[in-house]
Amino acid sequence: MPSATRQPLDLPPRPLRWLFLDLNSYFASVEQQLQPALRGRPVIVAPVGSDTTVAIAASIEAKRFGISTGTPVWEAKQRCRELIVTPARHEKYVEFHERIVAEVWRHIPVTRVCSIDEMACRLLDNENDRASAEALARRIKAGIRARVGDRLTCSVGIAPNRLLAKLASDLQKPDGLVTFEAGDLPQALYPLALREIAGIGAKMEGRLARDGVNDIRQLCERRPRDAGTAWGGTNGDRLWYLLHGVDLPEKATMSRTIGHSHVLSPGRRGADPARLTARRLALKAASRLRRKACRARLLVLHVKFEDDKSAWRTSCKLPATQDSFVVLERLETLLPRLRDACRGRPGGGQLRMIGVTLCEIEPAVGEQGSLFAALDPDDPLARETRGLSLSRAMDRINQRFGRHAVSVGPMNGGRLDRIGTKIAFGRIPDLDEFHE
Repeated sequence: MPSATRQPLDLPPRPLRWLFLDLNSYFASVEQQLQPALRGRPVIVAPVGSDTTVAIAASIEAKRFGISTGTPVWEAKQRCRELIVTPARHEKYVEFHERIVAEVWRHIPVTRVCSIDEMACRLLDNENDRASAEALARRIKAGIRARVGDRLTCSVGIAPNRLLAKLASDLQKPDGLVTFEAGDLPQALYPLALREIAGIGAKMEGRLARDGVNDIRQLCERRPRDAGTAWGGTNGDRLWYLLHGVDLPEKATMSRTIGHSHVLSPGRRGADPARLTARRLALKAASRLRRKACRARLLVLHVKFEDDKSAWRTSCKLPATQDSFVVLERLETLLPRLRDACRGRPGGGQLRMIGVTLCEIEPAVGEQGSLFAALDPDDPLARETRGLSLSRAMDRINQRFGRHAVSVGPMNGGRLDRIGTKIAFGRIPDLDEFHE
């Protein structure tokens, strides 16, 4: 086992460079802003009005009863008899998000929107001493309360790099302000658990423990190379420097998947009714793909069964495409596999959730016009050109006239579950998605 060593003395200068803002109880706070009767009361936001679902947000008042995101609604009601359950209104959360981002921009450029309720701002040289940075944070907090809503509070972390600023924002909630300066590091982190660091989950925690690292102190007291060895790669070396306050360049990332899923209503959990929902999810994913100017090469159909919540998936290759009609055609080849999987389960394999994901995403750069565009529309060689043009035309119509103004009808008829746009905490939907 590598021996522990003390922090080297030749680290580069580590001024305050990042301000990280985390909205407190965001969805619930928006509801309290919009509904004055909810203010000061324990509230949870749930996807549907059913005790079998879970809270996707809890107000500050509800959190005092031990209720948090992921708490089953029935359990939350047992913990707090005065609890109010309000349905999610995701379009409102996106609208407030955009107003908050605009308000932050009045004070400092927003370097990165990290999620629906988190953003990071890089501090300039004339605002990165402690007094100036904390005064800036207070102005941002006051601006949000005054111009967006007095129920909307945020916790702010200030530190030499974004990872530490995020950690600092988590330490004082609600409405907190915590600063880590270079002289505080890494000792200020020692009371925190390893799992509080982004990227350290249960598996990594176990791997570190097997190498003799059980807390942040033991990780930081190693040499950078030894920390990387415990981690299992160069990321451990990188993490060591971040925990000591070094502001390393961000690694470039690109979204590799685009997809949607939907919990099926109780009466539509068979394979055939779920097919119509899967088609609608595929259309939404293909529309997002075109907005991002990307193409996909793999289509994945995935479900969870009602009896034991087990997951099942299947996939097929796509030609590099962003055409809704190509995606729907390949989806139809996967559905017989789903029916076979359902028949092999007790009760015919009732489904709880179904999802469609487009994978192996790549930019559609340098795209040339088709050589077959001038052919007769019924010519097989012209189908792809015709389908993509029609897909783009549908996007424009739906953007102008609203959700389902035009769509591709189900082949066998029937009524479709209503599919709304959901907030993934790490992804903010375009407002266009609420009109698809």
